[in-house]
Amino acid sequence: MPFNMQNRIQILSTRPLHETLLQEAKQAGIDIDELSFIETSPIQSLPIQREIDEAFQQSITAVFTSMNAVEVVADQIKENKPSWKIYCIGTTTQQLVGNYFGQDAIAGTANDASALAKLIIEDQPKGKLIFFCGDQRRDELPEILQQNSILLKEIIVYQTTALKHLIKKQYEGILFFSPSGVESFFSNNQLTNKTILFAIGNTTAKEIKKYSNNQIVISDEPGKENLARKMMAYFN
Repeated sequence: MPFNMQNRIQILSTRPLHETLLQEAKQAGIDIDELSFIETSPIQSLPIQREIDEAFQQSITAVFTSMNAVEVVADQIKENKPSWKIYCIGTTTQQLVGNYFGQDAIAGTANDASALAKLIIEDQPKGKLIFFCGDQRRDELPEILQQNSILLKEIIVYQTTALKHLIKKQYEGILFFSPSGVESFFSNNQLTNKTILFAIGNTTAKEIKKYSNNQIVISDEPGKENLARKMMAYFN
């Protein structure tokens, strides 16, 4: 084990976790502090609302790589379910898509944006393809699709704001859930080389490598719960 287990393990989560996970960790000798390094908010503009409304009236193929985008779009269309085929990232985003749009609407899932793009290329969906995303979305998915001559329309439905906290406490591990969260964290903070960094996926891990040479542990599947359990398994 990389740390002395006589002492309680101190972990920082850069996004809130469910209380049951915090208690499960506590029972395993792990204390988790929660501090968000980004916040998201829907883009409240008539042009965006009109674009979503127009998409709702059509039989499109929708793409979601963020739970935030799912919630914004679902909130606007309320209880009505459009005739969409949907490709999305797995776990939490997939669960929300199923809840709001129905499991039958899900055409395919993958663990990260690059794999999702490759799945879309394999399936060659017909008709209009719309990517609902945030203002800091990553380039992987649209670039891969463009390289394969697949047209993609983007509708930016939420914006991300950095919360640049300064951390003075030393942690054995830090949980990162998005590239934007990584960027915000390292804008004000440096780490000792003993801190283990946990990434929700390959894209987030890639962003961490821009700022740190520390050991990175990547979750086997996307989702906050999966990353938290990966951390618990590592320290126990």
